[in-house]
Amino acid sequence: MTCLARVWKRRPRRLTRLQVSLMLALVCNTAVACCAERLVLNDTNEPPFTTPSSDGFLDIIAGEAFRRAGYSLKLIKLPPERGLVNANTGIEDGDLTRIAGLEQTYLNLVRIPEKLVDWHFVAFTRTANITEASWHALEPLSVAYIKGWKIYERNLLPTTQSTTTDTPEQLFTMLDKNRIDVALYERSLGYALAKQQGVSALRVIEPALAVREMFIYLHKRHENKVSAIADALRAIKAEGLYAKVCREKLAAFDAPTAQCEMP
Repeated sequence: MTCLARVWKRRPRRLTRLQVSLMLALVCNTAVACCAERLVLNDTNEPPFTTPSSDGFLDIIAGEAFRRAGYSLKLIKLPPERGLVNANTGIEDGDLTRIAGLEQTYLNLVRIPEKLVDWHFVAFTRTANITEASWHALEPLSVAYIKGWKIYERNLLPTTQSTTTDTPEQLFTMLDKNRIDVALYERSLGYALAKQQGVSALRVIEPALAVREMFIYLHKRHENKVSAIADALRAIKAEGLYAKVCREKLAAFDAPTAQCEMP
């Protein structure tokens, strides 16, 4: 049964003129809400960016951008490497947050040119005697990062003792149990996860190892949707909605909110 048919089936037997007008408005709104094309994107984020209840910072912002462009958005969780491969082969419709330039390697992906968020790639530690964050400074330490995070794969020195995990929870458990010196992760995600897991005496080695603009990628079959979604993201930022939601969601996990003032 179509969306419009479901709405029509629920109509009263006898309608006044006002009821007819209201019913037509309901039909239009319902048609937009339930019949919009749905895109499924892989999501490697955690709170405060995305949450199981879909009320995270990027849940709200990306969802609103897709809605304004005339589409609905569904996020699914896959391991980062698998999610990227699936997006490139078209199993899913795209990936929510990836660094610029992946389209040069994954040729079936198209980048939405308006950035979604800045990611601050940092080193978290509990015990390491290190005062400056750099790829060279990490060389004598044992470090871990999540498999599929390309920025760490490409920048860690070959001689650095490194290992990978499948999930951020595994990463911070290793750090909490002193099995590694340093966990490499995104700053806001790390603050939120440490709070959730009760990891104590945690510090971030500043400055960030890297700051990268993160973008939504779509499979090339959706290339005609890129411009409308980019325009919607720009409008959300210009209206102040982006900064408002960002500050609210990051502050709830004691994460720094300076990055919320998006240029």
